[in-house]
Amino acid sequence: MKKYITVFLLFIAVAVQSQQQVSLKIAVSVSPDMRSAFQKGGRLLFHLTSQHEREPRNRSEVTIGVTPEDWDGENAFVINTRKNNVQFTGMQKLTDHLSEKYYYQITYKQNTDDGNENVPGNLYSVVDSFSLTSTASLYLTLSKIIPPTVIVDHPFVKVVTVESKYLSVFFGKPRQLKAAILLPSGYFDHPERNYPICYRAAGLNGRYNAINNLMAQKNFTDWWFTKEAPQVIYVFLDSQGPYGDTYQMDSENNGPCGKALTEELIPAIEKQVNYKTETRKRYVCGASTGGWVSLGLQIMYPDFFDGTWSYSPDPVDFEHYGLINIYQDETIFYNKFGYLQPGRRTIYGEPTFSMKDWIAGENVNSRTGDYRVSGGQFGAYNAVFGPRGADGLPSLMFDPFTGKIDHQIARQWEKYDLKKILEKNWNTLGPKLQGKLWIWTGDMDGLYSNVATRFLKMFLDKTTHPVSDARISFTAMAGHTAEWNDKAVLQMVADKAAGK
Repeated sequence: MKKYITVFLLFIAVAVQSQQQVSLKIAVSVSPDMRSAFQKGGRLLFHLTSQHEREPRNRSEVTIGVTPEDWDGENAFVINTRKNNVQFTGMQKLTDHLSEKYYYQITYKQNTDDGNENVPGNLYSVVDSFSLTSTASLYLTLSKIIPPTVIVDHPFVKVVTVESKYLSVFFGKPRQLKAAILLPSGYFDHPERNYPICYRAAGLNGRYNAINNLMAQKNFTDWWFTKEAPQVIYVFLDSQGPYGDTYQMDSENNGPCGKALTEELIPAIEKQVNYKTETRKRYVCGASTGGWVSLGLQIMYPDFFDGTWSYSPDPVDFEHYGLINIYQDETIFYNKFGYLQPGRRTIYGEPTFSMKDWIAGENVNSRTGDYRVSGGQFGAYNAVFGPRGADGLPSLMFDPFTGKIDHQIARQWEKYDLKKILEKNWNTLGPKLQGKLWIWTGDMDGLYSNVATRFLKMFLDKTTHPVSDARISFTAMAGHTAEWNDKAVLQMVADKAAGK
């Protein structure tokens, strides 16, 4: 009997230990050589991961966020996960991994001109590790700063930077617009030729340094610098904004980004490469967020752009905002059947991430403690599509903790609902968009964006005066951006420019 009691007590002790909430105290200091770069009011983001292949700040299972009050960086700031002002995701899963090795790192998100974390001007620590215990005290130093973006040095790559008068006036301080240009292989042999030009809108929070990734792909450069490659000028746009991606749209929170793009940046680019506007060969393309941006720019500026290639665009119909109808549903966290609303899935239909968890993660990343300044997908949506609040920040379309939709604000998103714009203005927009719309989406899109694209196609298929000739295609069992390919897009651009 004594033996059984001992085993039972041991079982209870193990069970109690496994239920203990892991708590951390994290002392954060700023190294002396970083204090001159330190700015008050930023967000500390502590990352914890069991993976050693990457820096924790790039991806982690646990994120802890806090905005220190009146911290000047002279003394250490202590993050205590038991305090109410500290937010986190993933902590509840740690109790099953006590004694395992974890890697950790902290960033200080202080660049108010860019809503993202791993961007120039933000501070971070080196990576360290420890054996996980139920209570731990850790010490980190913000000793590094993310340097300015550098574009690959190549004779066929050009960088354009202009100071935007429109955005500088809006923000009350100087603001710049940037782009990187990839010239075609025959450009220097025939600089007098009128080349088609294609503007590439990046995926969420993409930057103009996306050109670096393309230029690092040998199979692309081996093809691009041949005479057989399309003779197209390829321009990489930048989507930097204080709340995340600006979507290149005029908005109450990000300012006149569309106007700045079409009236300041693009004219400067085209002057440098000697593009002739009268040739009517100015195109736009992109995937994911870039898919929405490219389609949105074509619809908002139907006479300015001469064609779009949009892959897996973000929701183009806000009645199908993923699986949410923002105009009618009560909450984004639960569907009409009372189940957690999924936000992501595999190509086999398995939900991998709920909307509730998604927003919790964006709340952690934001200095306001909600998703408004997260730099993430919904922080960006909210800033681009919604009105400005009385506090000068974007108004919340839904409650960050309950998911309850504010339908008064949701209705103000209508002016960016691409399907509604087309429905209301088809008589004037339809003729201007003939021959200009090319859209692709996978029917198992990981963000459910295919649903909205399906409803857009239903509308376009029923149009009259004119009957739309938009080319919208779907691939069964294909996921988000699965068929995006720079080479394929550039070839289609060249073919259209040649009248094929």
